[in-house]
Amino acid sequence: MNKVEYKRDVELLNRWASAYYTYDDPIASDEEYDKLYHKVLKFEEENPRLADPNSPTKRVGGVVLDSFSKAKHLSRMWSMEDVFDADELESWIKRVKKTSDNFTFYCEPKFDGASLNLIYKNGELKQAISRGDGSIGEDVTENAKTIDSVPLKIDYEELIEIRGEVVITKDDFLHINLLRLENGEPPFANPRNAAAGSLRQLDTKITASRKLMFYPWGIGQNSLKNEMLSQKMDFIYKQGFLKPPKVMISKSIDDLFSLYDELLKSRDEIAMMMDGMVVKIDEISLEEELGYTVKYPRWMVAFKFPAIEKITKIKDIIIQVGRTGVLTPVAILEPVNIEGVVVERATLHNFDEIKRKDIEINDSVIIIRSGDVIPKVTKVLTDRRDGSEYKIERPTKCPICHSELLDEGILIKCQNLTCEARVVNSIIHFASKKCLNIDGLGNKIVELLFQKGLLKSVEDLYSLTLEDLLGLDGFKIKKAQNLLDSIKNSKTIELHRFINALGIEHIGEVAAKKIAEVFADRWIEADIAEIVKIEGFGEEMAKSLEEFLLVNRQRVLNLTETLDIKLPEKIEKIESIFTGKTVVITGSMSRPRDEIKSTLERYGAKVTNSVSKKSDFVIYGKDAGSKYEKALVLGIKILSEDEMWHEIG
Repeated sequence: MNKVEYKRDVELLNRWASAYYTYDDPIASDEEYDKLYHKVLKFEEENPRLADPNSPTKRVGGVVLDSFSKAKHLSRMWSMEDVFDADELESWIKRVKKTSDNFTFYCEPKFDGASLNLIYKNGELKQAISRGDGSIGEDVTENAKTIDSVPLKIDYEELIEIRGEVVITKDDFLHINLLRLENGEPPFANPRNAAAGSLRQLDTKITASRKLMFYPWGIGQNSLKNEMLSQKMDFIYKQGFLKPPKVMISKSIDDLFSLYDELLKSRDEIAMMMDGMVVKIDEISLEEELGYTVKYPRWMVAFKFPAIEKITKIKDIIIQVGRTGVLTPVAILEPVNIEGVVVERATLHNFDEIKRKDIEINDSVIIIRSGDVIPKVTKVLTDRRDGSEYKIERPTKCPICHSELLDEGILIKCQNLTCEARVVNSIIHFASKKCLNIDGLGNKIVELLFQKGLLKSVEDLYSLTLEDLLGLDGFKIKKAQNLLDSIKNSKTIELHRFINALGIEHIGEVAAKKIAEVFADRWIEADIAEIVKIEGFGEEMAKSLEEFLLVNRQRVLNLTETLDIKLPEKIEKIESIFTGKTVVITGSMSRPRDEIKSTLERYGAKVTNSVSKKSDFVIYGKDAGSKYEKALVLGIKILSEDEMWHEIG
């Protein structure tokens, strides 16, 4: 075989593999494929410098990684809002109709797997990144290359992010678990965990052996000119990606519900685990106009399937004390299997619910579980009682520290700040990666330091000494010094990470960023009326923040004195024609839209997503659509991108 013949055979193998894996329409026998595959492999072993990076032999793995490095998505990977019944879906549709009455639904199955972002440049797969927190994930490129349904090369030269779900069939999931049991390994809980675990293997050969599949469901950064999402996705499918079954485009709400019923009925027949239907707005201009909340795109929802119900027995009811001191009763169940997940616990939320549902220990109950939703008891089968049942009393003392509880009706709280449940969990959260990222301060070390009396609060972290640590089991000088260095390094921290680290109920990473951006160093003084005005915030979030600061203000102030907290950068506004004006951007721009938005804001503009009578300028790029036309009708001043740059010099 010479170089020309080798290149020809690689192309032929890729064509055969695409027909088999992507289109489920083999055009060669297994014997033919294997024979040619080994012929190509032999040439590559003898001529490693001539080996084509797109050869199917590269999908077998063989790279062993030390760890996964972090990687930043080119554009954010958003979460999706869930709706669980027809009323909730119709409420979402009504919200969309407030912006436009004329739109199209783009619907597809929602597979339950691990989200993955593929970045292609000059037609080649450059990087594969796990979803992570939506902004930063793990670089799993070598593992993604082992997945047959991930093209190593596409017929598109521009930079593009292709998002999708890595899944595994239910049959392959069962096969993997059988092998794991034979090898004395714990089985995966469900196909989604199997897919996620396989994608994160440090040995790529293991990933290659797992028969993973990749189904694209969206696009991140791209330069495609199509006006409809469905057109963009059709282009993606033509690049050799798998197309999910039963995709639908329609303006009819009746069609939407018909497809949902059809998917629900075929739930067991479809090879992958499917937990609902994704409903998107097809018109890209309307997607841009609808925009985003703090967490979700406003132009898409997941219409989840009904939860699966099973009958089991409550063996016991235990009480958990959360990081904020709230007591939660949890039912210990006779184990029951729901869609591959063995359920042994169910939340009872609070003691008012126990009373309302008349729940007793030893009761037979119906429980439900849907996707990621925590299993819960929906009904008590009182007709099955045999006299062995008994009630659980409403607690008056904390099960951990035995101090008196504050009973507020629905909520029962432990207010003892030295309660082990609160201290240990608070410090673990404070030190976690998304917060202060104190390397080496794991759960067991926190528990050990607490038990030895060295940690009674978060503040105590910063008074630990080398002598304190060297007196503990497992700590030698190097380990102790590394931990102290890590604690010292954590003192310099961005404000939003500090707010997130405090563990305020309902205030997570995204909300913490918003608070930091809006209030900066006066966030502690903000009142509920100001907080509730933050985009995406509700009254519950605002009250939670206010209540936390009422109780813990001094502790927070003490920490701010200990730490070097970095405030969000204040961008000095430059006077321009855009100062104090409302500006809308539409069409394809020569630079990233986020960059243009930041520039306009620096020049005093307020950038919004929708055109209205209140808009002052519309700045347009190539293929400007409905926003441009609406601006013409309303008589709003229109500038091209070039004219905008000219105005601001």
